[in-house]
Amino acid sequence: MSLEIVTIIVGTVLVLLALVGSMSFKESSEPLMSAKVRVSFGLVGIMLVIYGGYTYGITNSLAQMEQVTTGNVKQVEYPVDRTQIISPVDGDRVDCRILTMGVYPEPLEKDIWVLLMPSDGFYYPQSDQTNTSYKRDGGWQVITRFGGDLGENYDIIAYEADSTASEFFSSTIQEWKDELFFPGLELEEIPDGAEEVDRITVSLQKNCRGVF
Repeated sequence: MSLEIVTIIVGTVLVLLALVGSMSFKESSEPLMSAKVRVSFGLVGIMLVIYGGYTYGITNSLAQMEQVTTGNVKQVEYPVDRTQIISPVDGDRVDCRILTMGVYPEPLEKDIWVLLMPSDGFYYPQSDQTNTSYKRDGGWQVITRFGGDLGENYDIIAYEADSTASEFFSSTIQEWKDELFFPGLELEEIPDGAEEVDRITVSLQKNCRGVF
């Protein structure tokens, strides 16, 4: 659950408490809460609902408006015998947001995840609204977001992940989003159920620091 949703829920609860506090028992004409407390709860609750709704709307609008570019595409020999990255290609200079695409041999039951490794040596799982890479009919893709400096090198790494590893990546991304803190993963933290299947290196064609 995102921070914006929690804020809206807390605000709603405070408004309801303010309304309930104005009620009184049959034996007494005195309300359950003093007017000062009711007003405080009501005002704070309304502000939290407005703030949460505003930030939630902004966040979702930005997600819907997100623009991505594509890089060069590698020629593929069919039938495909392994999961691989076909765009961008090794050595490409890329934008701050790109669509990483690939192919996989059918049938493949595992999820496909893309992890970025910038110059700090940490690993950053990538996802869009589907959380895992979108996978269908032998092809996959995922929005990949960079946040480094002009010319910085990034490894783009494709992993095949079982359900346990996939859940770990999903929960990790959600936790980072909730806390607005993206520390990255060390190599030892990547679960055993995730197997690296392809890796390329690209560099940034512009300064992407602070874009997200």
